[in-house]
Amino acid sequence: MTTTERLATAPRADRQPSFLAKAFGITAVLSAAGSGLGLLRDLLLARYFGADKGTDAFLVSWTVPETAAPLLIEDAMAFLMVPAFSLALVLREERPDGPDPVRQLTGATLPWLIAALCGLSGATMLWAPQLVHVLAPGLASPRLAVTCTRFTAVTIVPFGLAGYFAAALRAHHRFSAPAAIYVAYNVGILAVLAVCHSLLGVRSAALGVAFGSLLMAGVLVGPFARMLHRGRAGHRGKDGGGRPLLLSPLALLPVAAFTLTRQSQVFIERYLGSALPPGTISHLNYAAKVSQLAMTTAILICTVTFPLVARALAAGDLTAARDRVEKDLGHAAAVVLAGMAFLFACAPAVVDLLFQRGAFGFADTAATAQVIRVYSFGLLAQALIGVMVRPFFSMRPAVRRADDPRDDGGGGRLFDWFPVAAMVLGLAVTTLVGLACAARFGALGVAGGNAAGITTTAVLLLRGLALRGIALRTRRVLIGQARLILAAAGATAAGLAACDAVGTGLPAVLAGGAAVLAAYLVLGALLGARELTGPANRVRALLRLNRGPEGAGPAPRLQEGTLRDGR
Repeated sequence: MTTTERLATAPRADRQPSFLAKAFGITAVLSAAGSGLGLLRDLLLARYFGADKGTDAFLVSWTVPETAAPLLIEDAMAFLMVPAFSLALVLREERPDGPDPVRQLTGATLPWLIAALCGLSGATMLWAPQLVHVLAPGLASPRLAVTCTRFTAVTIVPFGLAGYFAAALRAHHRFSAPAAIYVAYNVGILAVLAVCHSLLGVRSAALGVAFGSLLMAGVLVGPFARMLHRGRAGHRGKDGGGRPLLLSPLALLPVAAFTLTRQSQVFIERYLGSALPPGTISHLNYAAKVSQLAMTTAILICTVTFPLVARALAAGDLTAARDRVEKDLGHAAAVVLAGMAFLFACAPAVVDLLFQRGAFGFADTAATAQVIRVYSFGLLAQALIGVMVRPFFSMRPAVRRADDPRDDGGGGRLFDWFPVAAMVLGLAVTTLVGLACAARFGALGVAGGNAAGITTTAVLLLRGLALRGIALRTRRVLIGQARLILAAAGATAAGLAACDAVGTGLPAVLAGGAAVLAAYLVLGALLGARELTGPANRVRALLRLNRGPEGAGPAPRLQEGTLRDGR
């Protein structure tokens, strides 16, 4: 019996598609709102402060929340605590007359987490001068960067609490509040920027980051407290006593190490950029923010399908896991390459439309657009890494039952560190290319090192999946990627021609975007890219099935996994 068949026979399986669709819809809408507010935040930064030594100083301080967010909210905390709370809920159902495992888990972990976060935040404030010197030794305004760093160090505590609360709520299938945290975060930043920018200068941005992080945690405090209260009210046992489950904190180490090494690309960029003319770090930052917008949909695809991969791996169905990963690689590539073609073709028009106002001048637009074009060469690798890293970390349990006799050690655990090793090698490439090219090409050399390093990591992870036991059909995957890349290359040429014919501003963005999309779809169909032709074929087939023969009414819906004859 395959994983799909087991799911089909599970209780309440008919509700799973609608539940996943609802969760995806809520997450997508609120994530898009958070991304939109984040873009507005960057627009205000550019409008108020432009790209100079002051914004460089702030962006060095922003390294703290940029590092804390993936570590404490997204990757490491989620991989550790979502399985922990999920198992606690299972134990609560199995032992309704015993101590509440959810409250036990919270009591055992939350105080230690708060103490660790407070210590880390205090240490960052205390050692802010040394941290700034390490991150950007050639910075033109180091004292300003130290002040901003002490403001942004506040974010460590609320970020950690937000990640913990969000993990608990998601384990209870409550997605609205966790999906809204970045909306609250950016609203806080925007509010402080709008009120204080003329009085405090770029320091207002750092203060806004701290205030936004407090709002982020505040959004989740109420839902988390209500979750605990309702669980206690519905649980007949007394709290305290017993050891229903055991955490394995060491399982956090590979995830944390990978997150930090991946974030180290930003450290390297800012280190190299600090030795270049003032404004270079700002140009790199604005370009990165625009480029990452092309990743939003691809990341959502990975987020929604990750439970399917984890479920298949937990069931030992490596074939189903392989098929799902191959599909995700194709779908993520199809989305990201469309964004890459658009950004490369329309980068000057996009930056002109978004940023060129106030203190952000024509020279800043030209520099940022050039960096975007170089960054775009690494977007595909970024998306593929997001798909491939999940199978590695979903196979190591971070929590187990107290009565489970299995030893959670073993030589196979060494493969958990493969993504870290791949990322370290990628960072080495980033550093070498950046050092070799920064002096001659400036920000473009730094961006080129980023693209080369992340591509190296993606190639290594593609090989590493086979070592992990997920033997991808590499030839099939690479052929599919090649078809999409060729379609994207043709779409880029069409977009460049359209933008050159129209000029700049909104008309150029619309004309270039339409040309890129049309050429991408047509060329993809001609080249036989299933990721582009498949959805259109399914829509046409669905329309024919719903219409059915004339006068016969809608055709009956087939159950997933069956053929037309019912087999």
